Amino acid sequence: MEKNQDATQEHKEERKKNNYRPNYGKGDKKEFSKKPRYNKPKEGADNTNKKEASENKEHILYGRNAVIEALKSGHEIEKIFLQKGETEGSIKKIIGDAKKKGIITQDVEKPKLDELANGEKHQGVVAYVSAHSYSTIDAMLNDAKSKNEDPFLVILDNIQDPHNLGAIIRTAHNAGAHGIIIPKRRAVGLTSTVAKSSAGAIEYMKIAKVTNIAQTIEELKTKGVWIACADTTGEIIYQENLKGPIGIVIGSEGSGVSHNVKRKCDFVVSVPMYGKISSLNASVATALMCYEIVRQRNF
Repeated sequence: MEKNQDATQEHKEERKKNNYRPNYGKGDKKEFSKKPRYNKPKEGADNTNKKEASENKEHILYGRNAVIEALKSGHEIEKIFLQKGETEGSIKKIIGDAKKKGIITQDVEKPKLDELANGEKHQGVVAYVSAHSYSTIDAMLNDAKSKNEDPFLVILDNIQDPHNLGAIIRTAHNAGAHGIIIPKRRAVGLTSTVAKSSAGAIEYMKIAKVTNIAQTIEELKTKGVWIACADTTGEIIYQENLKGPIGIVIGSEGSGVSHNVKRKCDFVVSVPMYGKISSLNASVATALMCYEIVRQRNF
């Protein structure tokens, strides 16, 4: 804990030294309040349903041997569904191997598995396989370094709509971001719907999946990256200094950026709102934030 605190202090001093401190006007230092005082936009999460299962059928594996071989080969697996009550034999091995690799497993009723496997024999196990391979944060930072650019990252806090994620990938790629970071749990992964919605950008964008977004933010700060949280309570983004190494955090469709993640960020930014609806679609908010960074860096 002390190491992280020291690193954060060094991080702040370095930012101040290089004039990367956010411009709050009149040079006043603004402390972040720990009290969660932010609105929670309601856009409605898009959970896995029949349509989603149908669209992703080419990325579904079913049957014990098929899933065991996928685990053995190191293939990217998003999630494994297991029939309730099935814990013996090769199912036990699947559960153990998944746990070692940090892959989420979920017990469901047999009708759910029948639906996911489109009526085929699944032997009590169905796995979602990634439509694209994941990258690492180090690879993103190295990419920025090789291009002699300051790191520009998009960090997503529990985005659940695959169409939103696809649109965000497309925007981030075209805005010149070096990578996107998503969480392992309570968020959509790289499904075929995401790939389709990205219009091909998924093939060019580095995407990392991490266990803990808040912890990842702390690690990025020790590497000199400043983190801006997109939230309705923040300072207007056009008045902020977003130059230098930057990561922008976008929250989920239903509840925005979680309090624990928000308090880890260096500062909070917002888009001016003049209508009666107090929130924007997550992919739209990402586009506005990304292109303000582009404007400040290049124009």
